Amino acid sequence: MPAAFLPSQNRNFGSATLGLLSFEIDLWGRLRRATEAARANLLSAEENRKAVITTLVSDVATAYLTLRELDYELEISQSTLQTREESLDLTKSRQRGGVSTLLDLRQAEQLVYTAAQTIPGIEQQIEQTENQIRLLLGESPGEVTRGHSLTAQDLPPEVPAGLPSQLLERRPDIRAAEQDLIAANAEIGVARAAYFPQLSLSGVLGGQSTQLTSLFSGPHSTWSLVPQLTQPIFTAGRLKSNVKLAEAERERSLVQYQRTIQTAFAEVSNSLIAHQRVRESREKQEELVVALRDRLRLAYIRYRGGVDTQLNALDADRDLFQAELNLSQIRLNELLTVVQLYKALGGGWQ
Repeated sequence: MPAAFLPSQNRNFGSATLGLLSFEIDLWGRLRRATEAARANLLSAEENRKAVITTLVSDVATAYLTLRELDYELEISQSTLQTREESLDLTKSRQRGGVSTLLDLRQAEQLVYTAAQTIPGIEQQIEQTENQIRLLLGESPGEVTRGHSLTAQDLPPEVPAGLPSQLLERRPDIRAAEQDLIAANAEIGVARAAYFPQLSLSGVLGGQSTQLTSLFSGPHSTWSLVPQLTQPIFTAGRLKSNVKLAEAERERSLVQYQRTIQTAFAEVSNSLIAHQRVRESREKQEELVVALRDRLRLAYIRYRGGVDTQLNALDADRDLFQAELNLSQIRLNELLTVVQLYKALGGGWQ
């Protein structure tokens, strides 16, 4: 057949349509309220992140101070053990000389064994506390580098009287609860806007051509801007229920916000009370330790001079050992009240 009668082999023909843009006209504020809710949720998440950081800082500080207190208890126990071993040697010498009885020897041995028995338990707590600190820091178990000892720690500063309640506005949990309330309130506007029609505009670019290379150029191209109106129809009460649900969420967020504020005031009040009372207790315990040390010194002078029995000296030794351990714990509690106040105020009072 001649070429003139053959059908055309050019099959590059067709049509295409591209949706280039589509946007909604925010007549009733639905998008604006949805944006407000999304922003508030984002800020709430950020405040929750800050709350985690504050908690982590206070947990690390608490664990480290506890570690230094255990170190101090170990020093007290080791020092007491050394003193009691020296006293035991003295008792043995006096028994050989016929001055002390076997009962005196057994009582002196009891004190030595009691002090020695406490050391492994304290060492166990020290190692476990070190592991806890390393875990909080995201590290493998191991030793923790020490700084100042417990007695070398700066005493907690005086908390100024009349702390302004505005300090609580810095607490991340209060800020997060506030943003949750803002988001819940905005969601009500989103739910109510669903009652109204939505107007959107869609831009479409299309064309028809036997040559795809010129599909969207020249006289073949077309452009249209098509408005679309979406009107809610019968929804079986779904829109109304959504509004009620959003309002209920707002009420829940409001209650949570109020509860968070009340909890914050209670925590600050408890921290301030503890700070004051523990300081008073520490001062009295220090006076007790000073008196017991003098009592122990005098008791051993009388015992060595043959004026008094060993029993009074042993009683004074036991009382002093326990009082020193109690003082160490009270010092720790006093430092921890500052950590608790730091956390309760959302970062201290400066």
